[in-house]
Amino acid sequence: MDSHAAPPAVPEWAIAALSDVYDPCCREKGISVVDMGLLRSVALRDGHARVELLLTSGWCPFASRVLTEVEEAIAAQPGVDSAEVEIVWDEAWTTDRLAESAVRKLRFLPAPTAVPDRDAYVAAHRSQVEEAS
Repeated sequence: MDSHAAPPAVPEWAIAALSDVYDPCCREKGISVVDMGLLRSVALRDGHARVELLLTSGWCPFASRVLTEVEEAIAAQPGVDSAEVEIVWDEAWTTDRLAESAVRKLRFLPAPTAVPDRDAYVAAHRSQVEEAS
């Protein structure tokens, strides 16, 4: 797990607890909600944990599932008696929040500076994909 995968407002115990929780769209690639940068904050006060999450899209069909899995993982931690998870809408999720490991797993094209002729690169790879299907 990359150390910069979550903002400083997320304690290490919460990062560890959520490193095995996946958005269903990313489970196959092994990218956790931590690596996606979906965690904005986790606060624990008097045994009650409050988690703030960002979504990659307001239209995510799996949002309720992710919220439930995050709440269950946090609630199972020592010292946590109850947990609530809230989606925050005052900050947009961007790819800048992705951990480096997630960027590598999601990248399907090389960095633009590595391809001097982008159109030729895309055309060559598009024809390979079309031939395989």
